[in-house]
Amino acid sequence: MDTPLDLQIPHTWNGKPIPNDERVLFTIAAARGGLSVIVDAPFYDDPPPPGKPGPCDRLWEYEVAELFIVGTSGAGDKPDPPYIELELSPHGHYLMLQLCGIRQIVESLIPVPYRAQIQARRWRGKALVPWHLLPPPPHRLNAFAIHGMAPARRYLAMTPVPGPEPDFHRLDTFQAIELPSRTRR
Repeated sequence: MDTPLDLQIPHTWNGKPIPNDERVLFTIAAARGGLSVIVDAPFYDDPPPPGKPGPCDRLWEYEVAELFIVGTSGAGDKPDPPYIELELSPHGHYLMLQLCGIRQIVESLIPVPYRAQIQARRWRGKALVPWHLLPPPPHRLNAFAIHGMAPARRYLAMTPVPGPEPDFHRLDTFQAIELPSRTRR
């Protein structure tokens, strides 16, 4: 089995360092049936999304940690890069999207196994992204976190996405990465 991949979010969206106690850690590993994605993050006790835990549209409007994985652009009739966006909340809500081209949603509210647990001032969530949902390699990725209420809302990034405002779909800024792969038997 491949070694798990640890990703830390150490900046604001535009590259300013953040304190250690605000950092978010993602651990990505190959698992039976897909890619295991674990998030360990500070808990800010922002209001939860309405409704019961599970798939939740517009989750980026709440306290959330996000992972974007971009694949190889297709040829011919599909020149835009395919990617997935996985958003995880401390309250058990999640949003899984497949996109092809910037902000061009192919499928939304995709069900994936997810559970979250809040313990004091931290929360931990674990999702499983089925292999068939991953875009084709080679991959690039970025991780983000959002918390707080306006006007003190905070937008954090693993790799900064410079510009006049936070834009997590700046795929050109994502880092090339080799994801853990399926185990061979």
